[in-house]
This record gives sequence, C-alpha cells and structure tokens, in this order.
Amino acid sequence: MSLGDLRPDGPLDPRRRGPAAPAPDAEPAPGKRKKERPQRPARKRRRGFGFLRLLLILGAGVAVAGGVGGYGLYRVIAADLPDYRWLADYDPPQMSRIYAADSRLMAELASERRVFVPIEAIPQRLQQAFVSAEDQRFWEHHGVDPIGIIRAGLTAVEQLGSGRRMGGASTITQQVAKNMLVGNDRTMTRKLREAILAVRLEQALPKERILEIYLNEIFLGAQAFGVAAAAQNYFNKSLDELTLAEMAFLAILPKAPNNYNPFRFPEAARARRDWVIDRMVEDRAVTAEEAAAAKAEPIVARPSRRPDMVAVGQHFTEEVRRDLIARFGAEQTTMGGLVVRTSLEPPLQAAAERALREGLMTYDRRRGGWRGPVTRISAAPTEWLPALDALQRPPGMQPEWRLAVALEVRDREARLGWAERLDARTPAQPRTAVLPFEDMAWARPVIPAPPGGAGAQLLATQGVRLGAAPRRMQDVLSPGDVVMVEVLPAAAAQGRTQARPERLALRQMPVAEGAIVALDPATGRVLAMVGGYSFERSWFNRATQAMRQPGSSFKPFVYISALSMGIPPNQQLLDEPIEIATPQGLWRPSNYSGGGRGWVTMRQALESSLNMVTVRLAQHIGMERISQTAADFGVIPNMPRYLSMALGAGETTVMRMAAGYAGFVNGGRQVTPTLIDSVQDRRGRVIWRADPRRCEPGCDQGPEAGPPALAGERRQIADPIAAYQMVSLLQGVVQRGTGTRAAVGLNRPVAGKTGTTDDYRDNWFVGFTPDIVIAVWLGFDEPRSLGTGETGGGTAAPIFHDVLQAALNGSPPVPFRAPPGVALVRIPVGNGSILEAFRPGTDTTGTQRLGESARESAAGLDTGLGGLY
Repeated sequence: MSLGDLRPDGPLDPRRRGPAAPAPDAEPAPGKRKKERPQRPARKRRRGFGFLRLLLILGAGVAVAGGVGGYGLYRVIAADLPDYRWLADYDPPQMSRIYAADSRLMAELASERRVFVPIEAIPQRLQQAFVSAEDQRFWEHHGVDPIGIIRAGLTAVEQLGSGRRMGGASTITQQVAKNMLVGNDRTMTRKLREAILAVRLEQALPKERILEIYLNEIFLGAQAFGVAAAAQNYFNKSLDELTLAEMAFLAILPKAPNNYNPFRFPEAARARRDWVIDRMVEDRAVTAEEAAAAKAEPIVARPSRRPDMVAVGQHFTEEVRRDLIARFGAEQTTMGGLVVRTSLEPPLQAAAERALREGLMTYDRRRGGWRGPVTRISAAPTEWLPALDALQRPPGMQPEWRLAVALEVRDREARLGWAERLDARTPAQPRTAVLPFEDMAWARPVIPAPPGGAGAQLLATQGVRLGAAPRRMQDVLSPGDVVMVEVLPAAAAQGRTQARPERLALRQMPVAEGAIVALDPATGRVLAMVGGYSFERSWFNRATQAMRQPGSSFKPFVYISALSMGIPPNQQLLDEPIEIATPQGLWRPSNYSGGGRGWVTMRQALESSLNMVTVRLAQHIGMERISQTAADFGVIPNMPRYLSMALGAGETTVMRMAAGYAGFVNGGRQVTPTLIDSVQDRRGRVIWRADPRRCEPGCDQGPEAGPPALAGERRQIADPIAAYQMVSLLQGVVQRGTGTRAAVGLNRPVAGKTGTTDDYRDNWFVGFTPDIVIAVWLGFDEPRSLGTGETGGGTAAPIFHDVLQAALNGSPPVPFRAPPGVALVRIPVGNGSILEAFRPGTDTTGTQRLGESARESAAGLDTGLGGLY
C-alpha cells in the first residue's frame, strides 16, 4: 500500500503537490461531465533564461555585498579622517622679511618661499589660468568630478602600454585636501580619503576660499610656494604686472615644475604654456586674438635679485636672524610672516665694507707677501680655456676680479688669459691682457717659518718673514699659474698717438681679518656692522662673536673712573718704571716708546697712551672701581681685578667697545646696541620694539599740542661732567696723540683712542663725533703678530677715517655739548692753549702731584700690591 492510497482524494502526483490528476481515458465521476481541453502545442524549454536569472541574482548579491562593504570601508576611512574645519581660518606659513632703515629689502627668511595673497588680490585671469589647466569644471562640481574621472580613464586606456605615467583626475579641491590634509602617498586609500575630504570641503568652504588656499599653497618650483612667490622668482614681478603668457606659464608648473624649467627645458615649457592658453580660449577666458599674441611671446625668466634688495650687510642680516630666533623661535622666524625693520644704513654699510676691505688689502700688500697662485693648469693654447672655465671661484673673491692663467712670462711683463661670459647661458670667450712688472714690488715671497715650536713662536711674536722684492716677473709667476687679477680700465692717450690698452693688476685675498661697528650714541641703533673681509668666505661675525683684547683702547674706562672720583684732567701723574709682584713673578709694565717722562698730566698720559702712568692710576683708584666701570659701560662684565686689565688685557667684542664709548658722548648714559627697530606680525601688529622710551602725559592731545615729550629709560652710569671730560681728553688723542690719522682733513670735532696689544696681535681704533661712534679692529682669527710696528694708529685709524668720512657725507660740523655745571678754563698745551673741562671746586692749576703726599705714598703706588686684587 502506498501513501497515495491512504489520501481521501487519490494518489499524489509526483510532479506537484496535491492529488494526482485522473488519467485521460478514465471515466468521470458520477454526476460530473467530462470537459474537453484544447490541445496546446508543446513549449520548448529555454535553457538560457535560467542562466541569466542566475546571473542577475548573483549580480544583485554582489552589488548588495559591495554596497555593504563599500559603506563599511567608507565608515572605516571616514572615522580616521583629519579635521578639515581649521582650513576656514587657515593662515599659511609665510616668509619673514628684513628691511633696512631706508625700507629697502635686505633678506627673506623662509623654509618655504611663500607670500600669501588674498583671492581678491589675485588677478582674475591668473585664477582662470590655473582652473583651465587643472580643473575646468571647478565651478560646477562638488569636490569630485565624475566627468573628469571618465575622461582620465579613457586617456589611460589610450596610453596603455606607452610607458607614460597615467594622469590623475584630481580636482583643485582634491589637491587642496591632498596637500593640506592627507599627504602625497600614491595609494588607493589615500585617493579615497582625498575624495571624501574634497566633498566635505566643498560643503564647508566657499569655492573662492578653496581656490585661495590652492593658489597660495601649491609648489611651483624654484623654492616657491604660491603664485606670488613664483611670480617673483621666475619673472621678478608682482602678480598685477604679469602678462597673459606669464600667467599661463605659472599654471603649467603644478604638474611637474622641474620638467618645465624655462632654463633647462624651454621648448617643453613653451608647448605646455600654449596648451594652457588654448584651454583658456575653450573656457572663453581670453579671446583668440589675445591667445595668439600670448603664444608669440617668448618665456623670458628673470630670476635675478630684486633691484631694490640691499646687496651688502650679510653679517648684519645673519646677526638679525639669530636675534629673531632667540626672541621668537625658529618656526616663527622662518614661517611667521614677520616684518622686521632694522637700523642698517645701506650707504654707510657699503662704505664700511669697502673701507675694511681696502684697509686689509693695504696691510696685506705691506706685510702679507705673495702667497703664490690659486692653482696650476696647462697653458697650452687649446687647453687653458676649458680648464680655466671649469675652475670654481675661491670664496670671498671680489666680483670685479677674474681668475687668469699665465700664458707667457717675460722679464718685465706677463700675458694672461681669462674666460669672459656675457651671461650664464653663453659659452666662455677667451680674453688676454698684459700684467706689467712695475706694480709687483709688494709681491715679496713668504719665507716659511722653521719647523717646531721656535717657528710658531717666531710667527706669533713677529709675524711672517718676507724675502727680497722680486727683480723680474719670473720671480712671481710661471706659465700655467692661475692667479686673481683685476682688469684696469684703459688709460687715456695723454698726448700719445694711441691710448694705453687695458692692463691687469695682481690681486690676492688677505689672510688678516677685521671688524667694524658704527652706531648712534643716543639710541644704540647699529647703523653699520662688518663682521669680516667677506661673508662668503666666513660667516663668523668678528664684530659680535670674536673675543679680543682691547689693549690701550680700554684705558678711557680707567681714566673716567678717576674723573668720576673728582681727579681733574690736569692732575700730575708719575711716568716712571714700576714693578708689581704677582703670583707669576715680578711684572714690569713699560711704555710703547720706552722709558718714562717724569711728571705728566692725565691728558698727556692718555694722548701718548702711557702704560706706566695708567698702572699707577689704577693702583690709586682701585681695580674694584675700574671693574665696576667696565661692567656699567658694558665692555667687560665681571672683569677680573688684576692690574694688567687696566692696560686692556681682558677680552671684549667690537660691538661692546662701540657701545662703551657711546656712553662718553651721550652724557654718561648706558647704551644697549640694537640691530632691530621693530617687528610686526603678518597682520601688521607691532610685537616688539627696541626703543624703550615712553611718552609723557599729554601725548593724546593731538597735533595742535606740538611734539610729545619722551621719557628716557637709559640708566645713568657716569657723571655727565666726567663723561664730558673724557670726551675732551679723547679729542686730544686725535689732535695731538696716537690717533692723528683718524681725522685728517675732516675739519670737525673728532675724539677716539688707539689700541695695540702685546706683540701687535690686535689693532684697534674706537672713536666718535657727537652723532656717531665707530669701532674698528684688525687681527688674525688665530691670534698672532701683525708684525713689528703695526699699531692701531697706523692700521685701524685710517679705516675709521674712511668710514667716518662716508658717514658725515658733507654735513656741517657739530660740537660736543658741554653739560650744565662744567667749568671751561683755558690752559696752555704745547705751543697753544685749550679749554679744559673742570668739575666746580677742583684744582685748575695743575700743580698737585698724585703720589707726593705721605698718605698716598703709604698706599703703595710705586711698589707692592697696593691695587692688585
């Protein structure tokens, strides 16, 4: 029995659920009429329909799974996206700029050369050039451009197998997201993050803000970030000065700045620029006529220094940079967009650099000797030009000098050749000229010091030893020698039938170094500062970083200590040999000129720079007082209290000496040297100012009330009468003493003091007028003798003279101002008389002798340790 037999309505049909259908010829059930069914034709089974339905089902499943997976991936990526809302208030890093006192640009400090320009200040055509080149549908899409993606995909298919790098479809908004938020990794994850952020940026920021960020952040080569910096770097122009062709050129740079460098690949740059111009025509940003004119314009890059940029003062600029970093930090200095106003006077700075350079070269020709050629090359006619052209210029070589090779050497002259270029892109052309022997007397050979300690001692105490003057040109040059020369202009005919052709002068860079500081004694503003022969040769700033012995230029701080005690300037002081017992043995200071003169006045002692008088005076007033004076004037803080310090055995800098002497001329007030007048942030707010003076009440009364009064903040470090007496004594040094070469032909009041240390290792002259203080130092970086007889009055004073002459610039003479209460008494000096300054109540007769009274003799002025601490 089957299961169908058990069902009340018959057996089951195996092809379907429910009762089985009756057989065709079976009898109908009682009471029912059999109906005839029409015969239908048999349908063919379509096998493909089931497969298609399967594919649809699978596709729907994959789509659902992909959607779920994509949404999950989106949630994972979106959860880790950086915050983009800060871009609404983004202030990009900007270069800081340093300006001279005449508002000319000195330097730009930047890790990235960027000048931020608001979108309103960027020319409309420049905006459109970048839109046409990078993202034609920028104003229509919402962060991601599907049409651009399809276009990029079709292009990739066309270039498949070509080996060329496939172009992307990133919009400007995506590039902003990449540059500012997600980085530059070439991964699919980065592209997805970039796309999501681009859509969100479009929702959060207006299109103008996005374009503003892009045009100020995009890297355009040549260390330029942003269109403003690129316009300056490539064309030396501001944005509003760019032509249409130049705007189109800038727009080609985001893709590959190095590949479109106008110097290396001018044809590729021009082709790409013309393509951008055509896109601008498509976008109806320019007309066809404007496009044709722009295409005809060549790409002329002008990456030269801005014409208004100061070409001098590199040591000054570097000192300012270090000062800014110390005050504001390295990041704020190079990326904060600071506007720095300095005190540098470019004409005076140029004159100071020229004076020091010429002074060092004069000394070098006198005492340095000829140190030989730079190198040697072949003098063969076909070989010397390429070999010479390949040589690098020695650091510090002056721009007007040339490297030349000796081609032919005769007894009385030599023929030299050098490579001449019109510009960097043209090949070198050979030039030749004659070097005459008549100017070669200075080129004495340097005799090497004997080996061992004796040679070093000889060099340290006596300087280099020179041989005899050359007798013929072969004593100086040989064929193939490469030397530095200066091309002198052709001489006038002067009655001859032919003008003298151009000739050469042999040159070499000095080994000795020097430094100069010029500042305003009333404010401490540094007007000029030279830190060495050449910044290119050495960044070391000898004006602020080199600690050197001031020698006799320190003596005024001893004498002003005595003047402040009430000792008059005509006080009689004993100039006789003196012995001082020290832990190292018996010290016997002596004068530069030898023996003593007996009784001399304080004025005579300073004018002649007498050492023995100065030591006795230091013993009398005490080294503790002198040490305090040196600290108050800022010359030597915490100076040891040894008598040798009174003769300048301590160490100080050129800057400190200039500031110390400024305290004499300004009435005894402390001077703090400053290089920076003010610093503004990127919004123009003053965040630091050097002038500490404050305005007295009444500043808010308006212009009708007249100029406001400013309260002085500088500390009084010396009595004004003592300071003026010191000025008067230092005038005598220039008029009758060791510093007469400092004021030759100037015809105005000048004061100052020479300085020369043991073994002639340091030469100084520090002097001033009522309006300027100038300190000059010469010496070797590794201290050694400048040579017997080389003194501050002979080497440093002439340099001071040249700098001061440039500073005066024909201005009328200004006298030194006497303070209230000083008594001016005419006293005889030499064959004439002067007005000597006295403190009221002091002896003006000059008859009292310091050291004659029993009390003073007991103080141990002549013997023992009376003033030695």
